[in-house]
Amino acid sequence: MRRMTRTLGLFALCLFTLSVCISAQTRRSARADGEEFGPNVRSYLGYLRNEQEVVDDRASRREIDRRYYVHNSNRIQALRQMALRIARTSGNDYLPELEAVSPEEFMQFFEEPPKPAEMQEGDLLEYKFRYLGTVLSKGEKFYLFARLDPYEQAELRKKGEATRQPAANAATPHAAGTDAAVRPRRVSGP
Repeated sequence: MRRMTRTLGLFALCLFTLSVCISAQTRRSARADGEEFGPNVRSYLGYLRNEQEVVDDRASRREIDRRYYVHNSNRIQALRQMALRIARTSGNDYLPELEAVSPEEFMQFFEEPPKPAEMQEGDLLEYKFRYLGTVLSKGEKFYLFARLDPYEQAELRKKGEATRQPAANAATPHAAGTDAAVRPRRVSGP
């Protein structure tokens, strides 16, 4: 009887240990799948997953060639890497609109293409984009940019014009009711 009790106790202990390990592994995989992020970041990661499914589906139906498939899959992976980097470093549930551009696409993407070698993280381009850095995705290099919203663009243009004015003009007071540091108000519909 004692042997049977010990055996059952040992068996119960093994089952308990196994269930704890499985539960810890499930929590780790849930965090890896994006549950560590808020709804906005999870939504963006889901969007990228859906985009990859679309590309996979088009490739399986032979609608696109292999080079196009690999390029777009690499772009999606680069966007995912940058989104995860931003979400983890900022700790916020917010992502800017991201753009991944390969060196060959600079002419199509920019009116006056910058020289990639001269760009530094944080640089502003055409008052529309902020350079975030490069991501190497399976051997293909992508330059990632955050698209600025129209309010940020307007504010940066104002600041840029203010810094271009001669020093004599900079000392004059602003017109009544205007302030270059005030962000333009958003207009909402009724």
